[in-house]
Amino acid sequence: MKRIALLDRVRYQFDNAMSRGPIALIGWLCLLSAILILAVALFVFVSGVDPEKRGFAEIAWASLLRTLDPGTMGGDTGSWPFLLAMLVVTMGGIFVVSMLIGVLTTGIEARLDLLRKGRSFVAETGHTVILGWSPMILSLLSELLIAKSNQPRACIAILAEKDKVEMEDEIRDKVARTGHTRIVCRTGNPIDLADLEIVNPHAASSILVLPPESADPDAYTLKVLLALTNNPHRRPEPYHIVAPLRDPRNLEAARLVGREEVQLVLAGDLTARIAAQTCRQCGLSVVYEELLNFSGDEIYFQEEPALVGQTFGQALLAYEDSALIGLRFRDGRVQLNPPMDTRIEPGDQVIAISEDDDTVRLSGLGDYGIEADAIRHSRPQTQAQGPERILILGWNRRAPTLIRELDHYVAPGSQATVVADDGQAGDALAALLKEERLQNLAVTFLPGDTSSRRVLDNLDILAYQHLLILSYADLLDPQQADARTLVTLLHLRDIADRAGHPFSVVSEMLDMRNRDLAEVTRADDFIISDRLVSLMLSQLAENRELSAVFEDLFNAEGSELYLKPAGQYVELGRPLNFYTVVEAARQRGEVAVGYRLHAAMHNPAQTYGVRLNPNKSERVAFSAQDHLIVLAEQ
Repeated sequence: MKRIALLDRVRYQFDNAMSRGPIALIGWLCLLSAILILAVALFVFVSGVDPEKRGFAEIAWASLLRTLDPGTMGGDTGSWPFLLAMLVVTMGGIFVVSMLIGVLTTGIEARLDLLRKGRSFVAETGHTVILGWSPMILSLLSELLIAKSNQPRACIAILAEKDKVEMEDEIRDKVARTGHTRIVCRTGNPIDLADLEIVNPHAASSILVLPPESADPDAYTLKVLLALTNNPHRRPEPYHIVAPLRDPRNLEAARLVGREEVQLVLAGDLTARIAAQTCRQCGLSVVYEELLNFSGDEIYFQEEPALVGQTFGQALLAYEDSALIGLRFRDGRVQLNPPMDTRIEPGDQVIAISEDDDTVRLSGLGDYGIEADAIRHSRPQTQAQGPERILILGWNRRAPTLIRELDHYVAPGSQATVVADDGQAGDALAALLKEERLQNLAVTFLPGDTSSRRVLDNLDILAYQHLLILSYADLLDPQQADARTLVTLLHLRDIADRAGHPFSVVSEMLDMRNRDLAEVTRADDFIISDRLVSLMLSQLAENRELSAVFEDLFNAEGSELYLKPAGQYVELGRPLNFYTVVEAARQRGEVAVGYRLHAAMHNPAQTYGVRLNPNKSERVAFSAQDHLIVLAEQ
C-alpha cells in the first residue's frame, strides 16, 4: 500500500478546494490577497521604511489599491526596501486580478451554459406547470395564453426531455404573442424527482401532464402522477393536476394514484364521442370547439342570491348576455338542463356560458319583449327513428370507442360499414364484436384503400346517410395522414357533384392548419382530435369544477347539445329577439344557447355560422335551413 505523504494530502485538499466552483476560487483568491496585503503592510509599518510615515491601516489600504491598479507604482519614491515591498504587492495584484478575471469568465460561461441547458430553478408561485411535450402543446399554450391575458404576471413553466433552445424556438415560431405571460422552458425528466423540483410544482396553481407520442403514453402519465402525489417534498394542500389518458382500462389505476387531485381526460373517448354525435348532426364539432376555446365564451359558475326561490326555467331569462345551462347544487352535484321547475336554493350556483366571469350578471329587465305569437307550440310530428346506414372510412385506435358510442345513438337494425387498409383494423373490429355485444348496430368490415377512387365508386356511397373519415393516425405521421384524408374528401365531393346528390361528410384531421386546405372540399365538419383534447385540458387547468360539467355534457345519457331546425320552435322569416327563442325552448324543457346560420356554414370568419350565447335583445330572422343549438335530452 502506498504511503500517503504530507505533500499528497496538501495537493488533495487543494484539488478539492478548486473543484468547488467559482465561488470557492474567488474566496481563496480573496484570502490570498488579504494575506499578501497584510504581510506587506506589516513589514512596511514595523520596519519604518514608509517615506510618508503612515499608520498601519493607511499602508494596508494603499497596498490594496496597488493590487487593483498596478499602474499606481509608477510614481513611487523611497528606499529600496519600500519599493521592493510595493513591487511584491503589485506583482501579487497582477496575479490575483488575472486569476479573478479568469475565474469570473469561466463562472459566467458555466452559468450561461447551465441556462442554455435549462437546468436552473423556476422561482415562481401560482404558475401553470406543463410536464412533457407532445404535438398538442402548441394549441394548449395558445389557449392558456388567452385565458391568462388579463393576469399581469402570469407564468407557464414547461419541463420536458427536449432541448430548452429547441422548445423556445418552436414556441416562438408557432405560438402567437405571449403578452404579459412568460413561458419558461426547462430540460429534464418529469419522472425524476430531482428534475421535477426545477419547475417548483409545489407552488403551482395547476399542473398539466402531456405524455409524449409513444406506444404506451399512459405508463408515462401514471409515473408522473406518482412523482407528484408521492413526492417527499410535496405540499400539504391538494394539487390541481390535469392529465389525458389513452386507454380507459388505465382509468382506475390513475384515479388510485391521483385520488381527488387529478382530473383525467380520456382523449380517445372524448374524440370518439364528439365524432359519434357530429356525424349525425352536421356542425356540432364547431359548436364544441367554440364552447371549449378561450377566444369566445366559456362556462362559469356563480352563486346568485337574487335568484334564490325562483325556478330554473324562470332564471333562463334573467341574463341578457349569458346563457344558463345548469345548476351546481350546494352538495356538489352538477346537473345540466335540470327540470324547469327545479327551485334554486341558498348555496346553489348557476352554470352559465358567458364572455368572462364578470359578465355573468343579472339584466334586471322586467319586460323581455317575448313575441308569444311567433312561438311554435305544436311539436312536429316525428316518426320513430328508423335504422341508419353509416360508412366509416379509415381506422385508428379511437374507432372501437366510436362504434360503441354510435351504438348508443342509432335505432335498432342500423348498419355500419368500415373500410380500411390498416392490417390490424379487421382483427381489432373482430375483437370488439367478440368482447361487446352491440345492441343497435351491425358492423361489417371491408379491406380497401380509402383514398382509391375505384374502391369508393364500388361502395354505393349514396346509400349511406352518414359518412365519417377517420385519420390513419396510428400508421402515418400527421401530415401524411391529413393528406390522405384530403384525397378521400376530394373524391367524395366529386362523387356527390357528379351524382347531383349532396351528402354530409365528417372528417377527422390531426393538424389544425390543414383545415384551411380542406375548405375546398366543402366538408360539413372537421374534427381536430388533438385540438379538442388540448382545449379541454386547458379549460380544466383553469377551472377544475368543469370536470363534472364535461362528464355530463359528453355522456350519452342525460342532456346533450343538439342542432334542431329553427322552424320547429319559432316562425321563420320574422325578426325575433333571442328571448323569444329561449322561451320557445323552455316550453319544451330545453335550453337554447345559440344558433347556426346556414348561409355562413362554410365561412370561417363567421365561425361557420355558429353563434353561441348571442345577446338576447338582438333580433335575427331564421330561414328553413337554419338551426338552433339547444341542450336537450334527445
